[in-house]
Amino acid sequence: MSMVNRHGELELPAGWESCLSSYRPRPTRGNFANGRHSHGIDSLNCTLASLLETAAMGFGASHLGAYTALVPCLAMYFSTWETFHTHTLYLGYFNGPTEGLLIAISIMLASGIWGPEIWSRPITDLIDIPQLFGNNSVKDLWVPILLGGFFLAHLPGCVLNVYAARKKQGLPFTPLLKEWVPMIAFSLCTVAWLFSPYSCLLTENHLVLFCWTISFVFGRMTTMIILAHLLRQPFPYWTVLQAPLVFGAVLANLPRIGLPALSHSLEVWYLRLYFLFALVVYMHWAVLVINRITTFLGINCLTIRQDKSVARDRAYREFGDSGLPLAGSSRSSRSSRHSFDSEDDGLKNH
Repeated sequence: MSMVNRHGELELPAGWESCLSSYRPRPTRGNFANGRHSHGIDSLNCTLASLLETAAMGFGASHLGAYTALVPCLAMYFSTWETFHTHTLYLGYFNGPTEGLLIAISIMLASGIWGPEIWSRPITDLIDIPQLFGNNSVKDLWVPILLGGFFLAHLPGCVLNVYAARKKQGLPFTPLLKEWVPMIAFSLCTVAWLFSPYSCLLTENHLVLFCWTISFVFGRMTTMIILAHLLRQPFPYWTVLQAPLVFGAVLANLPRIGLPALSHSLEVWYLRLYFLFALVVYMHWAVLVINRITTFLGINCLTIRQDKSVARDRAYREFGDSGLPLAGSSRSSRSSRHSFDSEDDGLKNH
């Protein structure tokens, strides 16, 4: 799983670099597009992969399933925020791309072997320490586990790294806290919509559609941050895809402000239209940005552009190997010298 470069140095494949404590991209021309591409795909996968975790643990369209889909977005956002200010993607001793994924895969494997009902059984059936776990199951402690992993293991490292970077530059840290507002608003609106007693998204099993929609909303939020980082632009606070999320949270809680509740059919149709809107806007924006970046760098997005100079040299050599003399070639020179020698011999004979 490793390779030696031309200098005799051991290199790890790209997938294993997340196992290092920090990662600095190699200064190649493609890293400009690769950084945005990797962050964009990871952002989309936050909620989509969480759906697999929700299904594997048997949570379904419940509050636990909603928490499972939301918390990975928190970790991704603050890692991207950290990269924006430190210019480095730090991965601590406990982080989402490595330990988080390993835990998620282990949970899926356990569910596949023993069934998802194991997460509803008392932990003491496996670990006999009733003084610590009581009669609780993993399902009972799932929300504290998720939130504890984020607030205790992930977020402090992001904050400390940004604080150290700002201190090194002689800049204040406190003004950066306002950059948390987009994610706080995103989280509050998501919770207010899904957890509203007047919403039908969970009770009528629409969590999958909601997560599909939110994946594009959150994907654009973090991708705009990394794009601003690459282009040295100001921190982006708002995207057009966040507006329907705020409006949806308001619609789901109309009775709280004295207005009649939105019918379940209208709420579902609103979510469907929101999904189509988010899909079209995200894809259009992604294609536009990718085309501009690849055009500026002179590269292709999914293929390797052929080097015209190499192709021209190859054609030149093939033409020379066909037997036809080329101007300036050694074969042409030898032929010329041979003809000159023959003419010289002829003159001597005369």
